[in-house]
Amino acid sequence: MTDYRALSFWHDRVDDDLTPRAPLAGDLDVDVAIVGGGLTGLWTAWSLLQAAPGTRVAVLEREIAGFGASGRNGGWCSALFPTSAAGLEARHGRDAAIAMRRAMVETVDEVGRAASAAGIDCDYAKGGTVVYARSALQARAARAELDEAARFGVDALEWWGPDRVHAAGALGAVVDPACARVHPAKLVRGLARAVEAAGGRILERTAVEAVEPAGAGRGARAVCAAGTVDADVVVVATEGYTPGLRGMRRRILPLYSLMIATEPLPPSVWDEIGLEHGQTFSDGRHLIIYGQRTADDRFAFGGRGARYHWGSAIRPGYDRVDRVFRHLRRTLGELFPVIGDAAVTHAWGGPLGVPRDWHAGVGLDRASGIAWAGGYVGDGLSTTNLAGRTLADLVLGVDSDLTALPWVGHRSPDWEPEPLRFIGANAGLVAMTAADAEESATGRPSLVARAMAPLTGH
Repeated sequence: MTDYRALSFWHDRVDDDLTPRAPLAGDLDVDVAIVGGGLTGLWTAWSLLQAAPGTRVAVLEREIAGFGASGRNGGWCSALFPTSAAGLEARHGRDAAIAMRRAMVETVDEVGRAASAAGIDCDYAKGGTVVYARSALQARAARAELDEAARFGVDALEWWGPDRVHAAGALGAVVDPACARVHPAKLVRGLARAVEAAGGRILERTAVEAVEPAGAGRGARAVCAAGTVDADVVVVATEGYTPGLRGMRRRILPLYSLMIATEPLPPSVWDEIGLEHGQTFSDGRHLIIYGQRTADDRFAFGGRGARYHWGSAIRPGYDRVDRVFRHLRRTLGELFPVIGDAAVTHAWGGPLGVPRDWHAGVGLDRASGIAWAGGYVGDGLSTTNLAGRTLADLVLGVDSDLTALPWVGHRSPDWEPEPLRFIGANAGLVAMTAADAEESATGRPSLVARAMAPLTGH
């Protein structure tokens, strides 16, 4: 039996014994079947049951609800979307880009409202996110970000000067108020209980092998070892685990992100660091880092750096890479030297989902009865809520502002076959590392980063 409490700091500290629910035991017929018991699947179930009580909803989960990225992430409930506002404008037009940005900003508050309505205590605290500029080059990039936000008129970004920020070497910071800190495992586990209380079924330790049209006008089916689940609509909500479904190996790329958590730090240290409860943080480097001050006064800090594995493989052994953990601890100490030799108490990781065009999508194909959402590139804690509400409208046939958003109906192209996928994904990781080194050495914008920008939604 898997030790689910060892998956992450969040799982270790959640008020839940993590005992798996009963699995599927034979064929089943429902109105809506949802493959994946993470936040996308559970917000979809919750939204359907709120809008149409009595809908027969079954969530099928290979492990337990919140096993994947939904329970292991950095706890940023942010307005970030993997495609920038300028990228959205180039693809869909200015009005659509503005509508998408507004929806993302509003979703940050909606997660807090919905969690409260469902009786979920997930340490939600909206304090904004602080992105430090730690070089003159990062400061210029920050100013460009502020200018872009002003051009679209949605994101209320502001600049804090060096007198207001306390990261080592920081020349200032861009502050985005549209971000809340949460405890992700408390959110996803609480949401699972709320779905059940509303009448939904969650079948755990139930591996779905394939999702396919049922034929004869019936909708779709989820094929499992223990039986087949027929439904009017089957929602694929598997994000980084999608390659495990038959025929979907190249649909999305599972890229690992790793995290550490420190021991609790005393108030005097936090006063010197200058991060309040509810604030999250990052900086302007290309190889992404992200962190938060937890409700119990630890750092939860993560970043990229783990490689992509051949054939989109996902294995428990890939969750922990000592080299990356050491890099994260060193980077955290460089940002905030005041933490001294504070101990790391937890280290973990897991795969997130990267679409080929770095553009998240949500939709429903009525002809096949198959719906989908995902491609969040690590920005899914809030986007999953927007996806769930949108899928509920699509399934119920409701025309709304949500179903008119530009990501609705978007299907990213498949990734290349191996070895091209392996070479490209890991070359991208090397390129971002090289871009940071290049900028540090030259003081000029990285040519490598500029070459990669069209491939990363910017």
